[in-house]
Amino acid sequence: MSGNEARVQAVHQITNRQTMPPKTPERLEKIWAENVFSLSKMQASLPKSVYKSIKSTIVNGEKLDPSVADAVATAMKDWAMSRGALYYAHVFYPMTNLTAEKHDGFISVQADGNVISEFSGKVLVQGEPDGSSFPNGGIRDTFEARGYTAWDVTSPAYILETDNGSTLCIPTVFVSWTGEALDKKVPLLRSIAAMDKAANKVLKLLGHTDVARVSSSCGAEQEYFLIDANFASQRPDLLLAGRSLFGRPPAKGQEFDDHYFGAIPERVQVFMQDVEETLYKLGIPAKTRHNEVAPGQFEIAPFFEAANVASDHQQMLMTVLRHTAKKHGFMCLLHEKPFAGINGSGKHVNWSVGNATQGNLLDPGDSPHENAQFLVFCGAVIRGVHKYGPLMRAAIATASNDHRLGANEAPPAIMSVYLGTQLEEVFEQIKTGAVVDSKKKGVMELGVDVLPPLTKDAGDRNRTSPFAFTGNRFEFRAVGSSQSVSGPLIVLNTMLADSLEWVGNCLESELSKGVELNTAILTVLKSVMEEHGAVVFGGNGYSEEWHKIAEERGLANLRTTADALPVLQQEYVKDLFEKTGVLKPVELESRFEVYAEQYILSIEVEARLVVSMAKTLIYPASVEYLSKLASTIGSLADLGVDLEKESAKKAAELTNSMVSATRQLSAALNKHDFSTTAEKMQYCATTIRPLMDEVRQYADSLEGEIADSYWPLPTYQEMLFIK
Repeated sequence: MSGNEARVQAVHQITNRQTMPPKTPERLEKIWAENVFSLSKMQASLPKSVYKSIKSTIVNGEKLDPSVADAVATAMKDWAMSRGALYYAHVFYPMTNLTAEKHDGFISVQADGNVISEFSGKVLVQGEPDGSSFPNGGIRDTFEARGYTAWDVTSPAYILETDNGSTLCIPTVFVSWTGEALDKKVPLLRSIAAMDKAANKVLKLLGHTDVARVSSSCGAEQEYFLIDANFASQRPDLLLAGRSLFGRPPAKGQEFDDHYFGAIPERVQVFMQDVEETLYKLGIPAKTRHNEVAPGQFEIAPFFEAANVASDHQQMLMTVLRHTAKKHGFMCLLHEKPFAGINGSGKHVNWSVGNATQGNLLDPGDSPHENAQFLVFCGAVIRGVHKYGPLMRAAIATASNDHRLGANEAPPAIMSVYLGTQLEEVFEQIKTGAVVDSKKKGVMELGVDVLPPLTKDAGDRNRTSPFAFTGNRFEFRAVGSSQSVSGPLIVLNTMLADSLEWVGNCLESELSKGVELNTAILTVLKSVMEEHGAVVFGGNGYSEEWHKIAEERGLANLRTTADALPVLQQEYVKDLFEKTGVLKPVELESRFEVYAEQYILSIEVEARLVVSMAKTLIYPASVEYLSKLASTIGSLADLGVDLEKESAKKAAELTNSMVSATRQLSAALNKHDFSTTAEKMQYCATTIRPLMDEVRQYADSLEGEIADSYWPLPTYQEMLFIK
């Protein structure tokens, strides 16, 4: 069957298929977290002393008492087997943005040949996967294979149901035999601990005597595309790279603004309901669903959760989206830019910090004291973004996210802070030393009353800002849709820990001079704005003018991953992670090596696909079409028709240009003499990527010249608009 025949057959199958009937929805109260070994299930199945110990670890962050592990393991196994699970898996999150798991059975063979189900505390607490076969950036050699998983008590175990059975999944950390972090969870937990320590110090200086453990919270909005699996199976680029490397934009895209918040297609809504039921059973609080801006693009968003649990849930959510899509005959694309010419997908990470005693520390309060506290923490964030903006950019640097950042659809690669009109005005007034009430009550005297009441959502939203205050949290809008949220959260938590430590030291210094607390606060905040106010920007982040202003302010514009990742090797970044205890120098260096290698491999895989598809799919289709034209041009000329001749000439020129550009790209891929990893990344960014784009330019133009009946690949029009 030719490529075009397969396309026609796929369109016929899709347009004539029966939509999977929606399930009768279960009552939310009945299914909520039914597949989670939650605190309530622990309380019902564990001895009181064991439950009390485990609860203290989960809620208060106290060290796990190893003596309770056996009792928990037995209760966990009994609960899982009652839900049909015969296997368990230590689930961990290596440096791949993906989830890893190794399944083991509860089976234990006895001396008499019989078997029993067994799951000990020792097995629960620790597992042993291969520590060299996962990305480790040189921490482990191939022959040094030992690595350990260790139970993360703070993230609940759960049952993962599939058509092939159920498995007890136990969230774990993943470390090398020598103790270095090989995953994304260990640094996240360390960053939360570092932030808690610094925040506790500041809160006590602000007069609080009862201070609970401070943690960050996260709510990540997930954007994604759905295309029919019949189309995806005919696109080698979608199967292997997750994005279309060729494709001419259709006559109609997203310019009518008719897709955003539009009626959800029936087939897609059935898929969404299936996803949500699975998520609810896993205790994942999916709240919002809607059509996104681009055709074929959708979004799902959960409620806020504690950062560590939210990160685990995000990984599960991506897994559920992909697996459920297959059941419904879709492919779920999480790539940041699967289709050129229309909007790509991000993952807006809504981030805040707080605790059980003081509440949300980034929420403006109703009293002057609460406002003072809010402004202190907000000022610490401003300082952190200014000092570590390049690190924030490095945390979201991937080959796929480079397609979004800086385009007129996503925040630019320049890190800045949007505060909203009222809050920005308050900080500017603090900087000048004359604080005026936003309600025009006049200049206030120094003291508690100098800080005016602040209202939530006092300013407009700014969709062009990469890091915007949105009433009681900051929204990191530049994170890529395929990324784990743990990397960005690690950076946000760590830079805040550093800034809060600085704020605490400054407050201590002022108070030691006999200065009143509120005067000391104003002094510190004034210093923040004088030294770091350049990062605050409320204008259009997409404009060329902002790029010029940012350069004048000394803000980095790291346009590509090749520009951004070397930030991880800079001394001030090493110092930040080492002094906060979040990453050892060797762990930080390993992350640079891993992420750099992933960038290079992504570009090389795509480049090889471009060469292969151009040579084996597009070129043969063009030759076949030109041969057909050649056989008809003479007879058509007798009729006075010369359009075919012009079309043939243009198609031939484009084909020759594509073949020439493909040869150049193929030759460029054979270069291997690079002295450093950074040099190879730059080569991929400045040589390979442009050559790929050149081949695509000719191929996409060919698509507009060759008769549709000859084109071998499903088109954008088909993939985006046929559901």
